[in-house]
Amino acid sequence: MVLTESFLVPEVEVSAKAKRRQFTAEYKRRILAEAAACSERGSIGALLRREGLYSSHLADWRAAAGRGEIAGLAPKRRGPAPKKRDARDKKVADLERRLVRAERRAERAEALVELQKKVSELLGVQLPDSNEKDS
Repeated sequence: MVLTESFLVPEVEVSAKAKRRQFTAEYKRRILAEAAACSERGSIGALLRREGLYSSHLADWRAAAGRGEIAGLAPKRRGPAPKKRDARDKKVADLERRLVRAERRAERAEALVELQKKVSELLGVQLPDSNEKDS
């Protein structure tokens, strides 16, 4: 903060990513009460400028308070509701990952066997038959 003429002014920094502001229900109630107490012309605008708010904030909060949505004054979590994961879903996902891994290993092993067959043909080396067992 910078001290200028007995005012503390925050230093302006540009953040890497903008962050959505969230207002607590108590803050919203306080601003609504201050706005209701404003009687002079332009005093609501001065309140909004001082707090860094838009008139749409005040309009939305007034509408929510008018509907009696006290809980609606609390910030809401954005995005889809989190899904509850069942233990079976976790096990199925784990088994699917293991199956994919095993299939990849089997494909690699088959490719190596094919490569060994081709190399043995090129070199003229006779490979033992896979059906014969060592005695």
